[in-house]
Amino acid sequence: MQIISTNLSNPTTITWRRKQVETGIYKTPTQEPIYLGKEDVKGDVVSDRRVHGGEHKACYIFSLEQYPFWQDLYPDLNWEYGMLGENLTVSNFNEKHINVGDIYKVGGALVQITQPREPCFKFGVKFGTQKVLKQFIDHGFSGTYLRILEEGNVKKGDEFVIVEQAQNSLTVYQFFNLLFAKTKDQDLLQLAINNEALPQRKRDKLKAYIK
Repeated sequence: MQIISTNLSNPTTITWRRKQVETGIYKTPTQEPIYLGKEDVKGDVVSDRRVHGGEHKACYIFSLEQYPFWQDLYPDLNWEYGMLGENLTVSNFNEKHINVGDIYKVGGALVQITQPREPCFKFGVKFGTQKVLKQFIDHGFSGTYLRILEEGNVKKGDEFVIVEQAQNSLTVYQFFNLLFAKTKDQDLLQLAINNEALPQRKRDKLKAYIK
């Protein structure tokens, strides 16, 4: 896994249901290193801290290998890295092979895999249709947020080096699909509920599905 692009955003105002809303989803590549802080990426816009930023969503990464899928669906959009709202565009990143709780060294930072992105209306506005939300969920490759265990700079070309692989965990792909599954796998639920890399609030919410 290697950083292909570092991406930051300026505040952008969009219209949603006749109201003006600010968003940081319009990220574009930067040629400079970026600093991964405990609560967010320095210099990046986090418009709504109820759902973005914070300990378990400090930085969002997305796979380079998933770009062709979205470019084929939406060829008329202005495609550049950061299009999926990610801070880091990463090559050789496959959600089916990455566990919730895995710890990596990347650049000057130590990071932990936390939770997948759950798309909202702002994602739909950027793509020009709210239909993209269901497409994103059905596709299943969500990217993932990072928890920053040790702050530091990262830059294009830096490699993710595994430091500790989570035990008794589930993959990011499994967890993302579990979140949206009508019938939830009870074994995967237990793994998620017991995973300390996930925020307690999300784990508590999942307990309601235990039979």
